[in-house]
Amino acid sequence: MKKMSLLDRILLLLTGLLAAYQIVAGIGDLGALAVWAYTVAFGVLLIAGLLLIIFGFDILESPVVVIVSTLIPLSLSLGLIAEYRPAWATGYAVFVVVGFLAIVGTRYKASKGVATAVLAVVHGIAGLLIFILPFVLSLRGETPMGFSLVGVGGALIGLGGMLLAFLKAGRPILSQKVIFTVLPWLLLFMTAAFVAGFAQ
Repeated sequence: MKKMSLLDRILLLLTGLLAAYQIVAGIGDLGALAVWAYTVAFGVLLIAGLLLIIFGFDILESPVVVIVSTLIPLSLSLGLIAEYRPAWATGYAVFVVVGFLAIVGTRYKASKGVATAVLAVVHGIAGLLIFILPFVLSLRGETPMGFSLVGVGGALIGLGGMLLAFLKAGRPILSQKVIFTVLPWLLLFMTAAFVAGFAQ
């Protein structure tokens, strides 16, 4: 397991500060569901960053971390749907709850292959929404073009999730050392893209 460096901790601290800023100042007058969803997403991101700083990369071995980190893309995608496509909000909220429960259940009660497949499907759908919807909204003129940065953040969260999922499944795309080297940078750039996009 790669030892966390001082630079890694600084990057994670900056990530946490950006997430905290988004919680405090970045969420405007939105509906209750959107505010709740965004707050959960950035709150979990803040807590995850702090836990990584305190416990190092070893904490990523815990199945609880996989389960809790799933709340980031699920909550963020739910917030986007609630804010920009409210007619879909109820149906997508059901998917979020069912998907989260499926991840929890398979993490403890199913084989590693099944658990990874369920995680990939749920993360994939949420990640695609975070990636595609901001670009669609920007291209249609429903939001400023800068809002597409949220989609960039969605691409980065998808990349990070994919790297960690394959690593946990025992079929890493890159070596563990490389993944843990780029992960703090991915988290920082992802969060910065989200904050910049939502500021538009």
